[in-house]
Amino acid sequence: MLAGAVALATLSDGAIPGIRLGPVLVASASGQGLKPVNDTRATSSSTSWSDGLGDGFRDGARIENAQDRENFTRWFTFLAETQYYCPALSTRAEVQDCAALIRFAYRNSLVAHSAAWREVIGLPFDPGFGDIAKYHYPDGPIGRTLFRTRLDPAGPGDVGRGAFAEFADSATLLRYNTYLISRDVRAAQPGDLLFFHQLAQREPFHTMLFVGRSYYQPEGTDWIVYHTGDMNGRHGEIRAVQTGTLLEHPDLRWRPLRSNPNFLGVYRLEILH
Repeated sequence: MLAGAVALATLSDGAIPGIRLGPVLVASASGQGLKPVNDTRATSSSTSWSDGLGDGFRDGARIENAQDRENFTRWFTFLAETQYYCPALSTRAEVQDCAALIRFAYRNSLVAHSAAWREVIGLPFDPGFGDIAKYHYPDGPIGRTLFRTRLDPAGPGDVGRGAFAEFADSATLLRYNTYLISRDVRAAQPGDLLFFHQLAQREPFHTMLFVGRSYYQPEGTDWIVYHTGDMNGRHGEIRAVQTGTLLEHPDLRWRPLRSNPNFLGVYRLEILH
């Protein structure tokens, strides 16, 4: 075991087609807790399908407001890190690989964080963050289908044609839902993703989430969380490590260095582009 980490092992995405996603929960009309929402369509209140960057991600789904961006990033990093320190039983079936951890934190960062939601999700404490004001999942511009699945400009029929989906593996997150910031890990900001490509692995693309300052550890400003995925037939686990420790990984393939061809770089979510 390396200092500053639970352990560092060979990672595996282990993406499972058709994996069961966690339920979408919204407050019931009666006020008695939460109920699941199954509608995968975009809401009728959606604005035009403009795509100013031409990258396939709808402008109406991007988070431009500074306070919204801060709230989203805080929830995104907090929820991911919490799955290491205080994993909820209700989320363990969903979070089975590195991409699943990202999907879980991403989706739940966009919901209305009601008291009932907090109870169901099993938060160990209230972090005191606000919600984003622009929209709340699943009632946003692209409904429950949050992840782009192909690279072409956005269009009004995209959801129906399968250009967006609820599921995204690490390769899909990399290619269609993030953009490159730098191959220098020192450029990473909270909420950024580190991607690796290991050709020797069954699932070659892998991602880690840069948390920055931990919500649980008193020291360090460079914390990273990730899921190992399947480990040679054994169930994987979520781990936490400081960037400095990762830079000294005994297997050079996992060091986030420019000189490492397996390290693809630091990427940021398209929703923040």
